[in-house]
Amino acid sequence: MNYTREVENMCCVAKGPDHGPAPIPEEGKWIQAKEIKDISGFTHGIGWCAPQQGACKLSLNIKNGIIEEALVETIGCSGMTHSAAMAAEILQGKTILEALNTDLVCDAINTAMRELFLQIVYGRSQSAFSEDGLSVGAGLEDLGKGQRSQVGTMYGTRAKGVRYLEMAEGYVTRMGLDADDQVIGYEFVSLGKMTDFIKKGDDPNTAYEKAMGKYGRFDEAVRYIDPRKE
Repeated sequence: MNYTREVENMCCVAKGPDHGPAPIPEEGKWIQAKEIKDISGFTHGIGWCAPQQGACKLSLNIKNGIIEEALVETIGCSGMTHSAAMAAEILQGKTILEALNTDLVCDAINTAMRELFLQIVYGRSQSAFSEDGLSVGAGLEDLGKGQRSQVGTMYGTRAKGVRYLEMAEGYVTRMGLDADDQVIGYEFVSLGKMTDFIKKGDDPNTAYEKAMGKYGRFDEAVRYIDPRKE
């Protein structure tokens, strides 16, 4: 260690307080995090790229400083989906500090990693007060039975009003309108369920019908419109 002459000429003053870092909640325990291996937890981070044309939701399950599980969900940028494929392969097995300083290909994923890092090292994880945290595999629960991201896509204009395109339940096929042309329900097809039915041997038309559903007062509608064509 090199010291300047000014510091070398100073006298020594004893250090009084030495109580360590404030404890943070981790998986049902209070932990004084002094090293990377002291960090555990499951949480999410949201990131965006420089031109703000796409966004990423990154979910990591960290045990003793090591990333055991990674879920990368992206929207708004086609190239980002390929970056996510690489990031999901890169992340697992790294320490959270390694991951923070790894090029995850896409600005939005890197930003999500930064936001997630800040949450977890300050004790703001989703599993902060869950004893032993969440099991590896818990990230898939965010996706539901069809293991598809929950996406909402809505479009509207002042001239023509609103169009529901995709809900958490699935792809919106028709919107139901009342006598005043106000939306009172919608019909949808769950693409995840439809694909699963086809994989199990159903023909596409049967699978399509079985994966259909409706929400609200759809059956009471005066008329129905295709939100993508009408």
